[in-house]
Amino acid sequence: MSDAAASQQKDASAKAPTAAESSGLFLADLKRQVTMLEKAVETKETRLVARVLRSLSSTRRRLNVDILRQLITLNFVHETDQAQKQRLLSSLAGIPSEPQVKPVEVAPMDVSAQQKEKEKEKEKEKEAKTSPILPEVEVYLQLLVIVFLTDKKRYQEATVASNSLIDRLQHEGFNRRTLNPLSAKAYFYYSLSHELIHRLEDIRGTLLAAHRTASLRHNDEAQATLLNLILRNYLAYNLYDQADKLVSKTTFREDSVSSNEYARYLYYQGKIRSIQLDYTESYRCLLGAMRKAPQNSARGFRTAVHKLACIVQLLMGEIPERSIFRQSGLKKALNPYFQLTQTVRIGDLIAFRNVVNTFAGLFKSDKTYALIQRLHHNVIKTGLRKINLSYSRISLADICTKLHLESVEDAEFIVSKAIRDGVINASIDHEGRFIQSKESGDIYSTQEPQAAFHRRITFCLNTHNEAIKAMRFPPEANKPTPESAKERRDREQEIAKNLADEEEEEF
Repeated sequence: MSDAAASQQKDASAKAPTAAESSGLFLADLKRQVTMLEKAVETKETRLVARVLRSLSSTRRRLNVDILRQLITLNFVHETDQAQKQRLLSSLAGIPSEPQVKPVEVAPMDVSAQQKEKEKEKEKEKEAKTSPILPEVEVYLQLLVIVFLTDKKRYQEATVASNSLIDRLQHEGFNRRTLNPLSAKAYFYYSLSHELIHRLEDIRGTLLAAHRTASLRHNDEAQATLLNLILRNYLAYNLYDQADKLVSKTTFREDSVSSNEYARYLYYQGKIRSIQLDYTESYRCLLGAMRKAPQNSARGFRTAVHKLACIVQLLMGEIPERSIFRQSGLKKALNPYFQLTQTVRIGDLIAFRNVVNTFAGLFKSDKTYALIQRLHHNVIKTGLRKINLSYSRISLADICTKLHLESVEDAEFIVSKAIRDGVINASIDHEGRFIQSKESGDIYSTQEPQAAFHRRITFCLNTHNEAIKAMRFPPEANKPTPESAKERRDREQEIAKNLADEEEEEF
């Protein structure tokens, strides 16, 4: 048994690729992605560009400086591209090099096949020398450099590289449909690099101008991304009025952008509405952001949404369900908000103050501290409601003691406001300095059941309408195109083949 296990271990170690081989395979994958971008330009299929960008998250984990240098050297070969090549290589100059990577062949092939492959590579090199690099390939390579510098925490170099990329995108020759997904991703990392060095206010004018340009060019991907980036820029500096005016003057086309961008837009809307005391609309937007957000990833975004939704729900007078705080991966992050919810539920003002003082730094970093300060009155109202249900008659001095208020006059004012707002059903005897609870009537004789039923029906109708919108075809899906039957048949075969390749990659 030991000999068999040793032989299996040797076979496994022999089959395991070395570092050079794995790097060579990764370089070959990057070359295929560049080829896919070139094919997207030839066929004018933006779907191929989106497919390359979807693999960016897995690509960034395997990037290293040597592979980037080799990729830049292989693609920037034309005389007019030498300035861009030197600029990209200079941005990577401060990073130490690794042992040189030698590309390896993915699968063995015969001599004739090897000769054909070499001839094809020579022809491509000749064509590359006679023609400049495609804008799509150039933008993609610059994106890889920016992502790599950001992951290495070289934020200043990443900011310089992103500024150069945005300047290139504003060039007249870069107004191409196949660049729309790439430009959206470029603006995202442009804002991220400036946010990491705390200079978001410097790019606000650039983002607004880019959003106007994207709207005029009907670039839906960049338009949605830039709108979210501008809202994030405003909210980072507490400019809620400007953010609200921007939302009222723009239109977000959720049917033509990804669910992730729409989830971000709903989250920012919910944050704006919560500051403006429109808690019902805020909670509706946050629920939509929860449904649109990825369920197995984006843990940070889902945590931020649940934190804000918890505070908004408490401000509405509702108590969040306990299952929200027990989600896998979010339990530890939501624990302070769970303790806060417990204090609001029982109406204990002292416990509420202790929780707020204990986690004040966390609440301020989450930018929910201002909203949590508003919960002070909700805690008092909850305590008053429990006292009103427990006692038919109680003095104001006892209320002051139970709620830990500063004086009897404060207790009288608070009780008066609670009676006026309908929180409790009682009357105050100012001469006797006590409150007398009234008998609670039949709730079904009021409009409360009708209002609750209306809220549930509205929620179901909104969910139904969103499902219907998701099943609709794009506006220009059935528009006839001036192409022959053979071209249409070839294009359909190509699309079917690409879809089959994507399904194989997914499974």
